[in-house]
Amino acid sequence: MTEPVEILVASRNAKKLEEMQRILRDHLDQVEVLGLDDVAPYDEPVEDQPTFEGNALLKARAGVASSGLPTLADDSGLCVDALNGMPGVLSARWSGPPKSDERNNNLLLAQLADVPDERRTAYFTCAVALVLPDGTVRVVQDRMDGRITREVRGSGGFGYDVLFEADDRPGVTTAELDPADKDAISHRGKALRQIAPIVGDLLR
Repeated sequence: MTEPVEILVASRNAKKLEEMQRILRDHLDQVEVLGLDDVAPYDEPVEDQPTFEGNALLKARAGVASSGLPTLADDSGLCVDALNGMPGVLSARWSGPPKSDERNNNLLLAQLADVPDERRTAYFTCAVALVLPDGTVRVVQDRMDGRITREVRGSGGFGYDVLFEADDRPGVTTAELDPADKDAISHRGKALRQIAPIVGDLLR
């Protein structure tokens, strides 16, 4: 039997890592997905790029350089039309240090308090970068369109999921969807399903 190929997913976010592992394992045979806690520690780069693609590449290249393993990394965030596309690449740290989903959500609700329902449109976007030890690079990006609710709802997902209703699942937040339903429509799910066959072809 063929030994599984190891691939590093450059993340310490347990919920994000679980989501990425779940989707990749559904689309790739004989691949063992590792997280950052499964490899020797290294200095992770500061995510200082102005684009999601740039930050994803930064993380993937650092993972390859340290571990020697093919590395996947993503950068994702919420872009709110009424805020000119913000929080964008600053999504995880929108309310300042230390990172806090609850404070980020409270700040976003406060910033949109006077914005009428028809102008509360937003989208999640995700860039996924694959970097191989031989220098091969592939990047894909996808999005999930929807709107920002007026209150927190749901206990699943993470980040801004409790405030986001996807156009494909109106009436519920993405935090109220079960994992399979969320994976089917999410920005990260779509991007990972794009990159999964590319990973399979390159690592065969």
